[in-house]
Amino acid sequence: MEHILNISNPDVESTERPVIVGLDIGTTKIVAIAGRKNEYGKLDILGFGRANSHGVEHGMVLNIDLTIKAIQTALENCLASNPTLEINEVYVGIAGHHIKSLQTRGDIVRQDLDTEISQEEIDKLIMDQYKTYIPAGDQIIDVIPQQFTVDNFQNIANPVGYSGVKVGANFHIITGDKNAIKNINRSVSRSGLKTKDLVLQPLASAAAVMCDQDLEAGVCIVDIGGGTTDMAIFYEGILRHTTVIPFGGENITSDIRVGLGVLRAHAEQMKIQFGSALTDEAKQNVFITIPGIKGMPPKEISVKTLAGIIQARMSEIMDFVAYHIKQVGLDNKMLNGGVILTGGGSQLKNLIQLTEYITGLNARIGYPNEHLSSNQIEELAKPMYSTCIGLILKGYNDYENTYSRQSQAYKTEEVVLPNEEKQEELITEAPVKEAPQRGSKRKAFLDRIKTGIIEIFGEEGDTKL
Repeated sequence: MEHILNISNPDVESTERPVIVGLDIGTTKIVAIAGRKNEYGKLDILGFGRANSHGVEHGMVLNIDLTIKAIQTALENCLASNPTLEINEVYVGIAGHHIKSLQTRGDIVRQDLDTEISQEEIDKLIMDQYKTYIPAGDQIIDVIPQQFTVDNFQNIANPVGYSGVKVGANFHIITGDKNAIKNINRSVSRSGLKTKDLVLQPLASAAAVMCDQDLEAGVCIVDIGGGTTDMAIFYEGILRHTTVIPFGGENITSDIRVGLGVLRAHAEQMKIQFGSALTDEAKQNVFITIPGIKGMPPKEISVKTLAGIIQARMSEIMDFVAYHIKQVGLDNKMLNGGVILTGGGSQLKNLIQLTEYITGLNARIGYPNEHLSSNQIEELAKPMYSTCIGLILKGYNDYENTYSRQSQAYKTEEVVLPNEEKQEELITEAPVKEAPQRGSKRKAFLDRIKTGIIEIFGEEGDTKL
């Protein structure tokens, strides 16, 4: 007779959580942030570096060499803030006016009706959507399930475990230009890094500034960056629409430079220090003095004139926002969470009032501080870092999903020991560690952002690390 002892696999959760690095390649700045979740589920920022961006216009990498130098500078600054860090792979944000989206529908008819719907069947349904026809030169970046149906049952969040004949779903498909995506991948790889995943920037920003209540109420995330304004609309817990508006803070600066005949540096400084998104809120008799160029007399510029230029461009951007909200069939009574403004451009004075006037929705500024531990520097809680914080959250969601799958796959293995005394079989069960609970709506949203697109854009000429 033999004793049989069941020994469970080691506890993965007891190992140290990984350090996740987000890399935000923007038009005006490149930011690298390294973070790790603590025992309370908040991010401890372990490294932070930024650099002025060169070679990127409207969110697209145009000059790879200049972009590489800027990425390396941001990484050097990040490592200088914490010399113990080792950065090999990063989660990278992607944006640009080449990004487009479309809605599709997919269905499968099950052959084995005696079993419940499995995750493998759902994965196959999702992968089938990558065969959707799109214009030549574009590539499918992401396929995001919105809501499933099983036979006559509608609006199912997760059909795994259901029984039925026909399984279908509505999908939100995000596409982008192949060359634009390759340029990002090349810039990162030739900077000595591995791209762990590419994440659409509005979805990363949404993860950083949204909570479960926002997702349930319905919100419109508007991330105003330097070169583009990124949008993501959520309703009834589902991603309904994404788009990239090809205007941002750089366009405002350019308008000021041309309209007032000043240098770009002066235009940027005026925008930040004295700019307002509403002309009516600017003071009538206040003037800004700009130094003259090469002995020319200084210029005096009215604050009200400056506000008029800013309001014209911001009104154009918000008109696009209102148009896209109506395009998906939503009005101001449906998005109870209103508009969440984030990104560097969201810090313009009186922008909330202008947004509410044009869209008819309540508006507020979205900060990523909800996910940061309390001992972080104030600088990191600014809206301009929402995308980078969201990239780290996406990385942790991938890590937790991997841990969850490993936990479910753990099986006890049998070890046979000799039994000197004949007695009945003894079975000792060692408890299997359960996966951490990840049932929140925001987690479910992150789960639906698919991974694994990097290999699609690899080329033999690219540097392999």
